[in-house]
Formats: sequence, structure tokens, C-alpha cells
Amino acid sequence: MENRRREIIEEIFKAVLLAAFLGGVVFFASVFAFLGMLPLYGAVLVPVVGVAAIILIVILACSFSGPKLKRRALAVFCLILAGSAVYGVWGWHDSGIAELEERDNLLWKYGPFEEESLVATLDEEADLKFSAQEAESLRLDGATALYPVYSAFVRATFPEGDYRVYDGTDDGYGQITCSGTTHAYQRLLEGRTDMIFVAGPSQAQLEMAEAAGMEYHLTPIGREAFVFFVNSKNQVEGLTVEQVQGIYSGEITNWKELGGKNQKIRPFQRAANSGSQTALERLMGDIPIIEPEERDRIAGMGGIIREVASYKNYDNAIGFSFRFYSTEMVKNGDIRLLALDGVLPTKETIRDGSYPVSNRFFAVTAAPVGEPAPQETDGAIKDLLDWILSEEGQELVEKTGYVSLS
Repeated sequence: MENRRREIIEEIFKAVLLAAFLGGVVFFASVFAFLGMLPLYGAVLVPVVGVAAIILIVILACSFSGPKLKRRALAVFCLILAGSAVYGVWGWHDSGIAELEERDNLLWKYGPFEEESLVATLDEEADLKFSAQEAESLRLDGATALYPVYSAFVRATFPEGDYRVYDGTDDGYGQITCSGTTHAYQRLLEGRTDMIFVAGPSQAQLEMAEAAGMEYHLTPIGREAFVFFVNSKNQVEGLTVEQVQGIYSGEITNWKELGGKNQKIRPFQRAANSGSQTALERLMGDIPIIEPEERDRIAGMGGIIREVASYKNYDNAIGFSFRFYSTEMVKNGDIRLLALDGVLPTKETIRDGSYPVSNRFFAVTAAPVGEPAPQETDGAIKDLLDWILSEEGQELVEKTGYVSLS
């Protein structure tokens, strides 16, 4: 009897040691899960499954646990695994849908003729008014950040109608759509749209046009600031352009070098050929950009803001976008725009040239190499471009929140 009691005590002691060891493993795995910026559902699953595994292993390791208890523990663990798998798949699927829905809702708010649309309007009727037939011949596309301004052009010059971003035709995009910079350039070359509103093309997009025997025709229509931002809890308030280049070249890797905390810098990037990634490439010039980890390259503009705003990234993340998109379209109070060379990005500093990184944005058409630009042969395209550059068109650029050319 005494021997059996001693054996049970020894087994309990061993079980406690095993549980403590496994608990430590689960604890550090959980910490790394959060520091590794797993999505919330992933970070939740690690400790839940880990604790369940500890309990199961301890029960199975103890001889005084009867067969019935062991079977029940195994069954419960299998149920937890199955539930975790379902939760994980749902979380992964839901996170992808959430980003799409977020963007769609954002675009809907700026629809040209939607009720309570945020789109800018003129005080009086525009000098240019297309007939229904003329309007049907114009297909427009562009960058997410510029949809509010070309939606305002449509509202001013097109007959009232239901201009849906997605309408189920050919590739699913509507007549007045917003497929994003990368797809907009591609659709323009393929003849799926007539004019796009975007930042200037990347080197890859220029090469894509050359391979297709096409060339772009760019008409500047306004200016905007290219901005960098950190989490609002980050104590760094400004950088120099040279310091930004140092971060994105990999020469500067810790916020301590920039007057911040002793934390490794996590520089997020966008997808290749997106408007903001191309703007970063222009800023960097001949300086090579570090290759980001897969989880640090964000597809959507809203995604890069959301990641930097996350509480998990409060002390080490940096991202980039365009001023109007990040301050007016998204309005996320958990990020703070950085001053560059001591100057904050505002309409006034863009206008007077004191903010060092402002870019023109364009209305872009395309034609086969050597052939006239579409605005030279298509009256509707020419009329719209001329009007955009007129006092009324430039007024809408300003009213939307960008900076006009004049």
C-alpha cells in the first residue's frame, strides 16, 4: 500500500514537471505567435490547442488514469482539434472577405450618384455635359485612392445613372469602375477600358506596354503627397528622406537609431506595381529595396494601414500610402503621418513644394506605338480631358481633397 502511494506521488510529481515543461513551450509558442503577427484567429488557436495537448499528455502519462478517462480525454482533444480547424479555416476565409468588403464599402461611399455619396460636387452645372450615348462610349478605371476624384468628374459631366463598380459584364468590372492601379494598367493595354486615373507607371508596367506594342499617354491632372506613417503610440514623429531610404534599404533596422525605442523596425511594403509601391521605388531611386517577408508585403492599401495601426505593431511598424487615402478615405486614428525633412504632409505644403515627396497623378490612355493618342481621335476622351484641366475640373480636384496643378 505504501509502495503504491509512493508510486502515485512520483507519477503526480512527474506529471507536474511534464505539465510545467509543456506549459513553458506553449507559453513561448503563444508569445511568438503574437510577435509573429499571426492573424487573431491563429494567435488564439496556439494556446488553446497547446493547453488541451498538455492535459491530454498528462492524463495519458499517468498510470492511475483509467482507460475510460484516457478515452474520454482523447475524444475531447479530438473535438477541440476539429473545432480549432473549423475556426481556423473560418478565420482565414473571413479575413480575406473582410478586406474585400472593406474596399467595396469604401468605394460605394464615393459612388457618383449614390445616396449620401461623399463625392465632391460643383456649386453650379458643369460646362461639359455628355449625352447618354456619349457617356456610354467612355469607360473609366483607376486607383482606389483616386476613385473619389474621377467619380466626381463623372457626377459633374455624365447623365445621372447607376454606374456600378462591378456589373457582371466581361471581366466583371463596370463602365465606371475601380480595379486598382495594377489591374487598371493591364485593362487599359487590353482595351477593356478607355482611360485610367493613376500614379505614373512602374518600370514593369512600361515594359508590359512595350511587349504589347503599346505606349501610354499621360496627362497630369493633380498632385498628392506620398506619406509614411507609424502607429500612433510610436514616439517617432518625423524622419528625413535619407532615413526613410535607410529603412527601406535595410541599412537602418532599429528605431533606437532614429530616436525611438530599442525595437526592430518592421517596414511594410505593398504589392509590386501598385501605385504606392511604385512611388516608393521612385523615392528610392537607384537604392535597392529590401525584399520583405511574405507577411510584410500587403496587397491592399487598407491592409497596410490596418497592420501598422494594429496594437501588435504599435512600437515597430512603418508603412506608406497617399495622404488623402490615409487621412480622409480610411480615417484610422491609430496611425500618425510622419513629417519628412521636418515638414508635415498637408495641402499647403504640397502646394508650396515644402513637403519633399509629392507626386503628380495622371489620366492615362494607351495606343499602339506610333499611332495617335486616343484623345486626338476620340472626341469624348478629348472633351473630358480638356474639361478636367479646366477651372471646373481643377476645382473638383481641390474639393475632393487633392491639390490642383495650378
